[in-house]
Amino acid sequence: MIDKEVIENFFRNLQNEICTGLEKADGKAKFKEDSWKRPEGGGGRTRVIQDGAIIEKGGVNFSAVYGNCPDFLKKEAGIPESESVTFHATGVSLVIHPNHPFVPIIHMNVRYFEAGSMWWFGGGIDLTPHYIDEDDARFFHKQLKDVCDLHNPSYYSEFKKWADEYFFIKHRNETRGIGGIFFDRLSGNTDFTIGQRFDFVKSVGNSFLTAYLPLIEKNRTKSYSEENRQWQLLRRGRYAEFNLVYDRGTKFGLFTNGRTESILMSLPPLARWDYNHLVDPNSLEEKTLKTLNMGNTWGL
Repeated sequence: MIDKEVIENFFRNLQNEICTGLEKADGKAKFKEDSWKRPEGGGGRTRVIQDGAIIEKGGVNFSAVYGNCPDFLKKEAGIPESESVTFHATGVSLVIHPNHPFVPIIHMNVRYFEAGSMWWFGGGIDLTPHYIDEDDARFFHKQLKDVCDLHNPSYYSEFKKWADEYFFIKHRNETRGIGGIFFDRLSGNTDFTIGQRFDFVKSVGNSFLTAYLPLIEKNRTKSYSEENRQWQLLRRGRYAEFNLVYDRGTKFGLFTNGRTESILMSLPPLARWDYNHLVDPNSLEEKTLKTLNMGNTWGL
């Protein structure tokens, strides 16, 4: 087994590196840190950036929580409710909401969990453009495929499919964005050691800046209209719906008595919901809606 402190330290350093990179890319705003403690054990560092040159609101959170394993976690882990075990969970979770309609929202989560003798890694990274640019989508997925291929040739296709299915808004019958990769319960077996799983998670975390910063730089100077801005707010509404209805991280945080402000950090600062909103035929908005479906290979 790898010492939990080694895993925690990686996640702490990852938070630092990502915050530094995002501050440099934004060029105006700085992260503000809010440290917190969980009464039952552990805590974290919530870092939020707001009202920047390109980032309207974003958060990069580190947490390490532990204590007696609640019943719902025992059920997920296949542990009998009568068995008394402790759990430990640590990771980094981030969401960035840009102020520019042509700069996409991005989300990443990398985490480690153990309860009793069981352990696994989970996480993922996905992109939610307000307007889908196929070149940007191809670039983003190519970065993720390169990371996956370094560790196992089956990872990208397997985890991309998982992301397509996970980041699907069932009540809207559309994907949240263009997906990415998603994985959970990566534990040890005859093919993978805990060290190999951890190496993969480290690569995913370290790929964030490489995959996202070029998309900021490419799109941040594009002109846009008030109509584009209103469409951005509508798409943010879809993002909020997914996080509040389906997101596992949100549910985990709330059900383990995590810090509510940190858990709901992922929500956009502004959003809108128009009744029965219709888009114009042959518009960029219609093109985006037609592309929000599972299984797009983006030419890879």
